[in-house]
Amino acid sequence: MNNEQHNDPFEDPARKPSPLSRLPHKSPASASFLPPRPAAPEEYVDSAPAVTSQEAAPQTQPRPASVFKGFRLKFGPPFWTIASILSLTVNVVLIIVLFMVWVSVPTINLNSIKEMGNGLLGGLYSNFEKMDRAHITRTIPVQTTIPVKFDLPINQQTTVVLSQDVTIDNARVTVRTGGLNITNALTTIVLPQGTSLPIVLNITVPVETTVPVALNVEVDIPLNETQLHDPFVGLRKVVEPFYCMLNHEALNLDGQKFCP
Repeated sequence: MNNEQHNDPFEDPARKPSPLSRLPHKSPASASFLPPRPAAPEEYVDSAPAVTSQEAAPQTQPRPASVFKGFRLKFGPPFWTIASILSLTVNVVLIIVLFMVWVSVPTINLNSIKEMGNGLLGGLYSNFEKMDRAHITRTIPVQTTIPVKFDLPINQQTTVVLSQDVTIDNARVTVRTGGLNITNALTTIVLPQGTSLPIVLNITVPVETTVPVALNVEVDIPLNETQLHDPFVGLRKVVEPFYCMLNHEALNLDGQKFCP
């Protein structure tokens, strides 16, 4: 009877053990990269083995050490080594320069510095004064053609000479001879070539022509009468106080003292 009950096809399947419970269980160390096996449905939980939290949690490998730490260790020493070498080099150069200056200081004479400044400032002052008194002189050749157009009035007595015979018709003449007297008679007179006649010339002559010009023009321009006068005086005033500090007895080109 027990066999008949066990083979009954209508028996409740929830009371039978799960087929999954008969399979071999995997070890935690194998296939750690696979996700945990999902749990069986509620009707099979009773017979399935319990899964612990250690088995369910995925196996995580430890984080490798940062590669940047080693990079910093490799980059740091060369950088500070180069910086130290450059700093030492600059310091050595500065020490050498300071030593050379310290050695040359005793050989510098204050009087020589004063004479040098006096010559420099005095030369500037004198040259500015000379530039203000200078002249621009030059000979400029001029070759050109000038157009001429005007009216020329003429009113004067002159003598003309006939270039050919001139006939005068109906001229009134008076002739008195020993046997013939003619008074105010009309006649024709012929004046031969070469006859000189005094006349009064009163005319206006228009003139329109061109005149060639070729001459040398002398130019003399004093600079103190141009716009350059003010800049030269200003430059002289800038140098004057420093020049007077070194030489109170300074003289200008006229031999006069200008220091206060």
